[in-house]
Amino acid sequence: MTEFRVRSADERRDEIRAHAAALGIDEAYISLLVETFYSRLRAHPLLGPVFDSAISDWTPHLITMKDFWASVALNAGRYSGKPVPAHAKHRHIQQWHFNLWLAIFEQTLRDTAPTPGAIDYFMERAGRIAQSLQLAMFGYPGIPK
Repeated sequence: MTEFRVRSADERRDEIRAHAAALGIDEAYISLLVETFYSRLRAHPLLGPVFDSAISDWTPHLITMKDFWASVALNAGRYSGKPVPAHAKHRHIQQWHFNLWLAIFEQTLRDTAPTPGAIDYFMERAGRIAQSLQLAMFGYPGIPK
């Protein structure tokens, strides 16, 4: 039987951060991941134009993405944006773009991650994020949006 344990928000946050740290995930790695990933996206022949048409000033976007991934991976609490409306307003985004995004993200992790566990840690979260955005933007297959 699974043991049930009541924890405070601070205790849960500390556990998340300790787990991430054990995988080698810290602010410095998140910065490297975001910089490398977006550099690759911008150079990609299909995704580069999609991102360049949506983002005019990359400096604030990269800062936001570092805050976003620090919040996702480290429970940093620095991101308070609304990703669904931010993506949905760009009508040129197609559902198949998400598969490319995930593939480039995974390859970036494979090339940069401090441990193999960090790859799984980020990919689990990236997969959920991509799925959530796709459902919000395109609906569930077979069910009208």
